[in-house]
Amino acid sequence: MKIKDQLPKVFVLGFFGLGAAILISKNYQSTSAGDTAVARVNVTQAALSQTASEGEALFAANCATCHGEKASGTDKGPPLVHDVYNPGHHPDESFYSAAANGVPQHHWPYGNMPPQSQLEKEEVAKIVRYVRELQVANGITYKPHRM
Repeated sequence: MKIKDQLPKVFVLGFFGLGAAILISKNYQSTSAGDTAVARVNVTQAALSQTASEGEALFAANCATCHGEKASGTDKGPPLVHDVYNPGHHPDESFYSAAANGVPQHHWPYGNMPPQSQLEKEEVAKIVRYVRELQVANGITYKPHRM
């Protein structure tokens, strides 16, 4: 078969390949250094339960340096009041695991999160409750995770 007979096929395959690359890049842009400004969010304070109020104090002492006041993010860590951390994408267990084991950098360009071994599981539970109540107050609810 001559090359000129194959050109329409190559063009069509290239066109679809380019389209797929564009779609993929739009879904995974949050790893570039320029996205750090997007990672800070304005958070509406929630009326907190007693457990979440205790979690707020623990969060301030252990997490806010990187994750910001009211989990709004900083230049050192992402906001936890963000849809990517909705319970369907990051269930409560992911917070327990992050505190116990740390987290390799994946959604954001901040680098790895170290383990927070100073926190007891009960303290992490209070922090999770605090973050979840902030999320709900800011319209972030469970959404099924689809890949």
